[in-house]
Amino acid sequence: MSSPVQHSYAYRRRRFLNWFPLGITYATFYMGRYNLNVSSKTMMDAFHLSKGEFGTIATAGFWTYALSVIFNGPLADRIGGKKAILIGAAGAAALNLVIGLLFLGGWQTKIIVGMSLLYAVNQYFQSFGALSIVKVNAPWFHVRERGVFGGIFGIMISSGYFLAMTVGGWILAALPWFWVFLIPSAAIATMFVVDLFAVKDTPAQAGFADFDTDDATSHDADRDKPVDWHHLVTRVFTNPVILTLAVAEFCTGFVRQGLMLWFVPFLKEVHNISAGSFLFSVATIGVTVGGIAGGLLCGYLSDRWFQSRRPPVAFLFYLGQIGSLLVLGRAATPGLAAFMIGFTCMWIFGVHGMLSGTASMDFGGTKAASTVAGMLDGVQYLASGLTGFLLGHFLDTLGWSAWTWMIIPFSVIGALLMLRLWNESPLKAKAAH
Repeated sequence: MSSPVQHSYAYRRRRFLNWFPLGITYATFYMGRYNLNVSSKTMMDAFHLSKGEFGTIATAGFWTYALSVIFNGPLADRIGGKKAILIGAAGAAALNLVIGLLFLGGWQTKIIVGMSLLYAVNQYFQSFGALSIVKVNAPWFHVRERGVFGGIFGIMISSGYFLAMTVGGWILAALPWFWVFLIPSAAIATMFVVDLFAVKDTPAQAGFADFDTDDATSHDADRDKPVDWHHLVTRVFTNPVILTLAVAEFCTGFVRQGLMLWFVPFLKEVHNISAGSFLFSVATIGVTVGGIAGGLLCGYLSDRWFQSRRPPVAFLFYLGQIGSLLVLGRAATPGLAAFMIGFTCMWIFGVHGMLSGTASMDFGGTKAASTVAGMLDGVQYLASGLTGFLLGHFLDTLGWSAWTWMIIPFSVIGALLMLRLWNESPLKAKAAH
């Protein structure tokens, strides 16, 4: 077992005051992103959209996010995480406000084209979220603490799902459905103001000494210089570990959004579970609880039992995905189906937080953390785009019996890739030098 890193109480308190507002901000981002998911069945019924047509809107957003996050990663590395999160928050708040006001005004025509465009622009600004958090927190957390941060990252994601799916379900049950866009807009705008005053990019900016984080770039002579193209090519885009992680995150993206985009209509059409009902809340709160449990368990196992190696834990969690998806697809009762949504998310979010939130800091290093996070998040959303129009089309033609069977192969591939990376860690790379 690895020994924990020691910090003063004052440092840990200030670090909490740094990442906690960022975490809440990221949660509100999810509220302003997955409001499309929670309102999916309502929108399809209101505007007579097929699953393939609705999936086209989602795909436009996913693929815009994928391209944006790849380009915005290096941008965030250059301008800093705080500026990046403020840009993202301002844009996401504005776009959710516009969408909500349009539906409030009775928008009825060219819904697919219009929503595809607006949701895509929203996703452009959303793409700054994860990059900013990884960039800001990389100088604040030592490598041996970052498994725990992976758990924290999972909590951020899961809290966002609670706001988007559970609170969103309550909003749909109590208010006109367009309020699932207006309320997140106000929440994101509020956190913009909080971050403006609370967040600092480095410990030094908060009055503490910067320290050696022991990650991939912590010993570089030019670690304090802005990231440049030469560094990206020689240390990031040609790194076989990072490239393998990218392929694994492609698999994670298909599994994650294959479940999250379609479970609301699945529960309604197969098990007659409506948004705002008790069993709907069981499913959506299960997403939050499962995500938190998965993130914390993944981080604890990685730091304490696998010497800060991420792939062994990710392998175990990919296996958990396979078993859970098999049970979910064959669930015979509404109660079991609702429970299995959250239980499956425990295994999915654990991997996502570990690879996108933690491994990106480890192997990208403090200098290129946002770039690697953007690369991993980008390929994940390329796969997510396939769960929109393509998976939607197959659900229209094959039905729900084929749903989880179309997702499981990606969990299998992810597990095999983690076997290939089993012994990789930035601490091992440092010892090799």
